[in-house]
Amino acid sequence: MSEGYDAKFASIIRAERLRNIRHGEDLPQDKKKIPYFQDAAKNYLEWCSHNKAREGKNEHIRYHLHLKPEFENKRLDEISSFDLERLRNKLNGKLAHATVNHVLGDFRSMFNKAIEWNNLSIPNPTKKIKISTPKNNRIRFFTHKEADLLFSALKPYKQTHDMALLSLRTGLRFKEITGIKGQDIDFKNNIIHILDPKNKEQGEVVYITPDLKPILTAYNTPKFEYVFKDRHNNRPQQISKIFRKKIALLGFNEGTTDRRQKLTFHSLRHTFASWLALEGEQLLTIKELLRHRDIKMTMRYAHLISDKKREAAVNLVTKYVNI
Repeated sequence: MSEGYDAKFASIIRAERLRNIRHGEDLPQDKKKIPYFQDAAKNYLEWCSHNKAREGKNEHIRYHLHLKPEFENKRLDEISSFDLERLRNKLNGKLAHATVNHVLGDFRSMFNKAIEWNNLSIPNPTKKIKISTPKNNRIRFFTHKEADLLFSALKPYKQTHDMALLSLRTGLRFKEITGIKGQDIDFKNNIIHILDPKNKEQGEVVYITPDLKPILTAYNTPKFEYVFKDRHNNRPQQISKIFRKKIALLGFNEGTTDRRQKLTFHSLRHTFASWLALEGEQLLTIKELLRHRDIKMTMRYAHLISDKKREAAVNLVTKYVNI
């Protein structure tokens, strides 16, 4: 009787202990703090929706399609580099190489933020695998004629027109433009402070050209409000559909299948740099104006400067053809 009772009691204890382990109640103190991946992802995606503009939407999609099915019910410390390699192999046959890297990059960011926000001392498993950063090889830029046609088409749509012109004149990215508040514009010194530039911790400045000054002044933005707002009076999360519609109506991308050759809002930044290069500006100056971290990122414009130098040599020969 006693032995049967003891066995039954031991069985109950084992069942209770198993339940506690499953719910994290019987784990060592440091394990209790480690969140499940789905919770880490939820916090990260919520952060993205307020800080990463349109990119945050893409990360939501990639999470639900590719990361959630694999890891949602695993604690962070239960996910290994082998799990990530297996996921990569699974996706490689289905998705473009750049998209696979984006998925793994999303995982890395979610994990890093979880470590930071929860003060964890666990390693990020992505450190043991190679994730190449997708390169933006977009090289096409607006010709002067194309730019004239575009801005004429955008003229009735003031905010879209002004945001596009701001990018063309300063090389600012969309997210940087939408982050500008009234307090960031210094009309006395003709500069705009960019407090949260991409890939950098410290703020930077860009210069207000003469044609931008009256445009920005007209907004008369209060100190702590965004200069550009959506129809709900919030910071815009994406460029107006009007911009893409005008690009389509003007036929700039007609017959173009390679996305790197399509003209988009971001092409205005490339146009800013390309026009500078065509004017013979030095690469170091272009690097500073684009606020690149590395001169290698600016080298994509080097061939345009070479063309300008070649043109100068030809002009010199033509001018003094009789010597």
